[in-house]
Amino acid sequence: MRLLGLIVLSILNFQFSICYAQLNTDRITAIGRNALYFEDYVLSIQYFNQVIHLKPYLSEPYFYRAIAKIQLEDYQGALRDCNSAIERNPFSPGMYYARGYIYLQLNQLEKAEADYTEALHFSPENRTYMLLRADTRAQMKQYDSALEDIEQLLRREPQSASVWSEKGRVCILKEDTLAALDAFTHAAEYDKFNPAVWSALGVTNLMLSREDDAYVQLTQAINLGSKWAGDYINRGVIHYHRHNYRGALSDYDQAVHLAPNEADTYYNRGFMRQEVGDYNHALEDFDRAIELAPERVELRYQRGLVELQLKQWKAVEADMKQLINRYPYFLPSYYLAAQAMDKMGNEKAAYKYRKQAADLEARKEEIQAQQASQPNTDILIADAQPQKKDHRKEFSSTTAQNNQDIPEEDQKYESKTRGSVQKRYQDVINEPNIVLSYYSQDQSLRRTNYYHPLVDQLNKSEVLPATLRFTSQEFALTAEMVDFHFSEITRLSRYIDEAPSAILFFARAIEFAIVQDYTSAIDDCTRALQLSTLDTQLSTIITFCRANWRYRLIEYQRATGEQEQTGSMDFDIMLRDYDQVLRLQPDFDFAYYNKANIFCAQRAWKAAIDAYSQAIELDADFAEAYFNRGLTYIYTGEQEKGLADLSKAGELGIYQAYNLISRFK
Repeated sequence: MRLLGLIVLSILNFQFSICYAQLNTDRITAIGRNALYFEDYVLSIQYFNQVIHLKPYLSEPYFYRAIAKIQLEDYQGALRDCNSAIERNPFSPGMYYARGYIYLQLNQLEKAEADYTEALHFSPENRTYMLLRADTRAQMKQYDSALEDIEQLLRREPQSASVWSEKGRVCILKEDTLAALDAFTHAAEYDKFNPAVWSALGVTNLMLSREDDAYVQLTQAINLGSKWAGDYINRGVIHYHRHNYRGALSDYDQAVHLAPNEADTYYNRGFMRQEVGDYNHALEDFDRAIELAPERVELRYQRGLVELQLKQWKAVEADMKQLINRYPYFLPSYYLAAQAMDKMGNEKAAYKYRKQAADLEARKEEIQAQQASQPNTDILIADAQPQKKDHRKEFSSTTAQNNQDIPEEDQKYESKTRGSVQKRYQDVINEPNIVLSYYSQDQSLRRTNYYHPLVDQLNKSEVLPATLRFTSQEFALTAEMVDFHFSEITRLSRYIDEAPSAILFFARAIEFAIVQDYTSAIDDCTRALQLSTLDTQLSTIITFCRANWRYRLIEYQRATGEQEQTGSMDFDIMLRDYDQVLRLQPDFDFAYYNKANIFCAQRAWKAAIDAYSQAIELDADFAEAYFNRGLTYIYTGEQEKGLADLSKAGELGIYQAYNLISRFK
């Protein structure tokens, strides 16, 4: 896999000549599909971008790009691409299937149902389309319509365990538990070695209070290798009801091991520990449960009981207050708070709580008539082991290679850009300034046009010892490289002493900046700009660099504690330099971008958005500008615009955007 990734990356060259690329769009599409199949979603998007740029009338590249975005959970971006694909070819069922899936993720159920119906119009025998439409109808609470779809499938596939399981799931939602039991029984008959089926049977029997049957079925699911914590939780519930506390605790320990971030596992184990008098460990479990699900205030009741045993009176009252605020008609919370106040000797507060409880007790019939909600403070039953519902892997495989053998597990890759990159945590922080440097990390995935004719002309003149490049991603130098640049500073200083010139001062300024002596770099830029022989083009570049290095200096001073806050004068000096660059060269988009970053640092959000927008107007593929403008929109509460910009940034190669989309949506 790694070797293939290196081969694909070596093939990718965004400097294709137009003539060559026009003749090879089929090949580019094929390579993009291979990248899609091998879960290189970010890279595949770059290939499909090329095809769309050259042949925007084709539907396939939009469709494939939508599939890649689905894998990255950029559903808004995928929706735009699916719409474009369907506009160009309204007769492909797969496109409606994909768009229906997107609508389902966006909770636009009516649109999802309509798209699955359209897909079935073109492919009426397709099992997946029918199951997804049934699932969508069930979510819309159209249970009878959902069951009609399932029954139609069962007439064709009477021995399909997955279809019987889907019927059982819909029957549970419909609250027809007996019909669900019958459906899951059929599923177990046709797929005896699937732990999820036995899990569903066990939960259904538990709901029907048939604990003996449920115990056998949950044990069967566990013996078949179930890794679903809910199976252990539910068998633990049965152990608890049978007063087999040792068995219950053993199952809850296993549930905690399998699902260390699930509140219910800790709650049930805490409940059991409380039952056997292990209050300190019970409190630890309830604390963890509430930490994981702070919005579920009903969990606090059992913690209050334990806190009462441990004589933590104030903690009891604090928990009961939260419970009363959420469930004002739950009388036990008033009595528990009153007990805590009695223990503290606060008779007035204890009387107040008891009086409130007595008043509610007198209105019992009225409250029941209002069907006031009550918390569930008992031991909790978990859902059945879920059937696999994520069709993203199916999209990736079948659309790329027409391959029905879909891998069950996500593969792990060394490359940061492969696989489900949206699951890799990304700090919510702007992309840094675009600077000029001799050193740049690989930026081949990004579509930003890191070019300006002024810099190109300067490089062609060969007056500098190396090629200057625009970059936002410099890399750290080795000790040998640092030594080399210090020697260059010494060499240039001798030349300046003999015959000072603007280009020599600028060349030395670059060397100072590379070794992070930004004060000297700024001074040399100022000296260069003061020379009357300086031409306009070089003046533009030097002014741009001076502003960048001043920004770096301030960043360094703040990081080292030399300067706690950046004064408005510092910002004004940098902004004046960028404005001067734009007066001399109005199409210098990187100056607009860097200005916008300064506005963000000043929390001048509107000015920042305007500056990013001007940069994007000059370069429609300016990935960093989309990314930062997207974050700025989100900071200001315009989430829809922000997600659209992050989607565009991801499309243009900033793969970190997909993690933020996944979190912010």
